[in-house]
Amino acid sequence: MKHRPIKIKPILVIPILLTLTCLCNTISAKSATDYTNASKDTTGFTSIFDGKTFNGWDADKNVWRIENGYFVGEVTPTKQINTNSFLIWRQAQPADFEFYAEYQISTGGNSGINYRSEEVEGIPYAVKGYQADIDGENVYTGQNYEERGRGFLAMRGQTVVVESGKPPIITGTIENTEVLKSYIHNNGWNTIHIVAKGNNMKHYINGHLMSETTDHDTKNRKSAGLLCLQLHVSKAMIVKYRNLKIKM
Repeated sequence: MKHRPIKIKPILVIPILLTLTCLCNTISAKSATDYTNASKDTTGFTSIFDGKTFNGWDADKNVWRIENGYFVGEVTPTKQINTNSFLIWRQAQPADFEFYAEYQISTGGNSGINYRSEEVEGIPYAVKGYQADIDGENVYTGQNYEERGRGFLAMRGQTVVVESGKPPIITGTIENTEVLKSYIHNNGWNTIHIVAKGNNMKHYINGHLMSETTDHDTKNRKSAGLLCLQLHVSKAMIVKYRNLKIKM
């Protein structure tokens, strides 16, 4: 006895496809919202800059100043630095923490937030350690770079695991790097948010996760250290920071 083929009516398939599409859109929207909330929710944060003085901070005041409530780092053709100069927060050496700030950087400028860092002996205002990178061309903005150490750990768009004695292992992709770049404002104010917990570090720009690093290299990783703002060696550049907050 032959069985007659069962025909599925299109009218039944369409609602199922629509339901699955809506579900996927909901999950995608939730992920985007989670990234945004990570940067905008500053509940429990403490301000670490009064907008008027260097209280709690240490810097080469030839190239760092306070202006209109901002920290301003600037080098010019007549005011140069030989090594990267850091504005160092002296109040604590955070281990697990979240840091939030707003920044503006000139085209061609280079800066970043160093954390879990230590000073370099014999070189004033120089440090080594993890850095949430920032640059005016947005080539490197959002990546994890280790100043005076292992170099590039996680590029923008990457989730990375670092093992001792091995190059960083890419374990996933957050989003296409050019798409992430489109979320960064050129010549305008941006927010930067760092979440460091244990050996895991996440960097957000304007609410979007840019990179994630998990550091298993017990020989070279750092679990606590200085928090600093970088002014990079350059022919000419300017960077501004405001609304600096931390939660420890």
